[in-house]
Amino acid sequence: MSHAFSSSRRKFLFTASASAGAVLLKGCVGNPPSTTADTTTAPATSPAASPAASPVGSTETPETPNIKLGYLPIVESAPLIVAQQKGFFAKYGMTGVEVSKQANWASARDNVTIGSQGGGIDGGQWQMPMPHLLSEGIITNGNKIPMYVLAQLNTHGNGIAIANAHAGKGLGLDITNAADYIKGFEASQGRKFKAAFTFPNANQDFWIRYWLAAGGVDPDNDIDLLTVPPPETVQGMRTGTMDAFSTGDPWPYRIVADDIGFMSTLTAEIWPSHPEEYLAIRADWVDANPRATKALLKAIMEAQQWCDQPENRAELVQIVSGRDFFNIPADILEPPFAGQYAMGDGKSAINDFKKGPLYWTDTVGSVSYPYKSHDLWFLTESIRWGFHKGALQDIDTAQQIIDRVNREDLWREAAQEAGFSGIPTDTSRGVETFFDGVKFDPANPEAYLNSLKIKRV
Repeated sequence: MSHAFSSSRRKFLFTASASAGAVLLKGCVGNPPSTTADTTTAPATSPAASPAASPVGSTETPETPNIKLGYLPIVESAPLIVAQQKGFFAKYGMTGVEVSKQANWASARDNVTIGSQGGGIDGGQWQMPMPHLLSEGIITNGNKIPMYVLAQLNTHGNGIAIANAHAGKGLGLDITNAADYIKGFEASQGRKFKAAFTFPNANQDFWIRYWLAAGGVDPDNDIDLLTVPPPETVQGMRTGTMDAFSTGDPWPYRIVADDIGFMSTLTAEIWPSHPEEYLAIRADWVDANPRATKALLKAIMEAQQWCDQPENRAELVQIVSGRDFFNIPADILEPPFAGQYAMGDGKSAINDFKKGPLYWTDTVGSVSYPYKSHDLWFLTESIRWGFHKGALQDIDTAQQIIDRVNREDLWREAAQEAGFSGIPTDTSRGVETFFDGVKFDPANPEAYLNSLKIKRV
């Protein structure tokens, strides 16, 4: 099997202009998950403002109107919540969709393992590459839970927060000049520089690893990099026992507002228009309900388009901040949804919609489309850091997993049936460029690995 996508498939083409709609911000803003293992499900209230009914032909009638989708109260989940509250699910015949708040990522993992019939969930919002890891039984003690990746939910909305004690040390986007300071921390302070993320071997872990390594800091050897719940991390930054946090909104807002620390960089700067979190559902549910799956996708796509309209952002904030969902003051969500970030250590504030959370389109093209090339980056990065060596041995293995898990074909069919424009015609978005000039060519992932100085392979 080829190690990569053919060069003829690298160009990023669209059937129609994907930039017709105005864009909102990409972001991962919301109340931090509870540390309990319980879940709560939003009541089946009437939609806030149902869209006009759209006839569903007999060939498109869902096999079932019911599904239970898990989410975490961060801005990546906005399309799921909006699809329910604005009536998009109902418009496409999915009248029994439940959106169930998960306590944390481990809880979501455990709940999808048992499925909705066992009191869990059928799928929902995921960090990457959790669906692939679930499918291979890598994070479920060998119990394989086949999953299908169906859509990307958003881009951007994360960043690296630094404790105030490190102000003036050069901890910005490029930390090359601060590398000696970080690596010498143990000698000067009696402990290693300590950083945290919320779930191992997934998005926020990858973002801080890339940022550190690009500046010459080995995240496995030069610092202590830990999985820590957000409340404990922020308290550690407050008391001086935690130095950095790879996180999403609203934590950056709170860290800065409470004068605990500052934002050194956004993921929108590390990798502009990067893939963030995804919709993935158990394969057995999708296989049994292909029409219902496409109905779900149509509703979520329409919700993503709605979320990206600037004139809808005030209502979006009101919806997701409500008691049934994030349960936080609306003013905490307003700045990131407007692309407004107070940066620290002498760096100018960011006020740019396109650096906040985006859901349908961005400056490159489609956000929602689940490019296989992005799946490949997440698994290639896993190989880079030596994660899951027994199950993820090489690029060939990664590609085989992606081909089993990624269902971009269903996304494309749903978009075509709904008449949406801006449908990508290629499985690859092409060459990706990071802030340090490193390039990831999905047609040659080995070249990317070879170009990296700090790695475990």
